[in-house]
Amino acid sequence: MAVSKYQTHVEPKLLLVQAWARDGYTEEQTALKLGVAYSTFRVYKDKYPALSAALKKGQEVADVEVENALFKRAVGYRYDEVIREPGTVVDEETGEEKRVMVETKRVTKEVQPDVTAQIFWLKNRKPEQWRDKKDIDANVDGSLNVVFAPGMEVSE
Repeated sequence: MAVSKYQTHVEPKLLLVQAWARDGYTEEQTALKLGVAYSTFRVYKDKYPALSAALKKGQEVADVEVENALFKRAVGYRYDEVIREPGTVVDEETGEEKRVMVETKRVTKEVQPDVTAQIFWLKNRKPEQWRDKKDIDANVDGSLNVVFAPGMEVSE
């Protein structure tokens, strides 16, 4: 029985397919990297669950990483900034001096919460409470009914 291109070109590289999906490669780009036509790639995706699973898993990882980064930016965070400068150390076995980069300073820095990230998060996670959209219902009888998002007050 003849070996298919799936078995020679795709199956051995499923972990790479997952990584490429995580890195944002399109399916067309992935097919090109695998050396198969995009039309063939689509057939393989439907025929072989392992390929579609690798694509899905890679995309999910990327989505989670972006979600985590957005949340981190929205609430703020701290990190250590490390300064390294050229220095020397003595190799204990040989007694020779070696030139290396040595940590000379460590400073904890704080990134303040980002209001734009907070707004984006809330509008997407709690649209009923945070949307800007107002539903306007114009009735045929000439009356006007304006419905605001919950919690919005109307001042007269």
